[in-house]
Amino acid sequence: MSRHIAFSELHNFRDVGGYPTQDGRHSVRWGRLYRADSLGLLAGDDLGRFEALQVRTVIDLRHPFEVEHRGRVPEADGLSYHNLPVEVRRWDVTLFDPGLGVGRFLADRYLEVSEDGADLLRSAIETIAVADNAPVVVHCAAGKDRTGLLTALVLSLLGVSREDVVADYALTGLATERFITSWRTRHPEAELWPGFGLAPAEAMDLFLADLDSRHGSVEDYCAQTLNLAPQAVELLSNNLLD
Repeated sequence: MSRHIAFSELHNFRDVGGYPTQDGRHSVRWGRLYRADSLGLLAGDDLGRFEALQVRTVIDLRHPFEVEHRGRVPEADGLSYHNLPVEVRRWDVTLFDPGLGVGRFLADRYLEVSEDGADLLRSAIETIAVADNAPVVVHCAAGKDRTGLLTALVLSLLGVSREDVVADYALTGLATERFITSWRTRHPEAELWPGFGLAPAEAMDLFLADLDSRHGSVEDYCAQTLNLAPQAVELLSNNLLD
């Protein structure tokens, strides 16, 4: 199956299915969990393509002000919408150090989200774990940072290899050029920092390594910092693994 799903105005909508677990016994189910950039851009033919996926649940990780200014997924019968703004500290791009690179800067921001947004990250994972909520779409603005962090946690809990988790994150790079072009069209006066729109594999690799260093493993982080119950992890596996 095609992982990337083509839309006219969305550039980073893709299925998270198909990745094998490290034990080789299972793989992530197709058509159950999607990740995307802003669904506030859905209209016309794009909206029809989205409706054809029969999505039941949307988890919007953006700030409320982003939702207000840039729109949310259109309301529809049978569609549940959750706004879970996991990013508490706004990014200060003046902290970017070219000597350390984009990957290090992004990984540090993800660590902030992993600490500040723990309760909402737990809520998001618990929502994804419920079979009746599927198909679920998780999204933010670019579908790479907040969405990438949450997707990486979910895939890790499912037993997907670190290599595949990082590779899934880095696939955003295929959408970067289109995303930046579209952003400049909508915000011609905006000044973009050097790492805008980028999703280097190094960023996710560093972030996950930092979680290991601080907490022992991603699983321990989810159990101890997110307070995610073992039953939720079991439900997640039952829902998303073949």
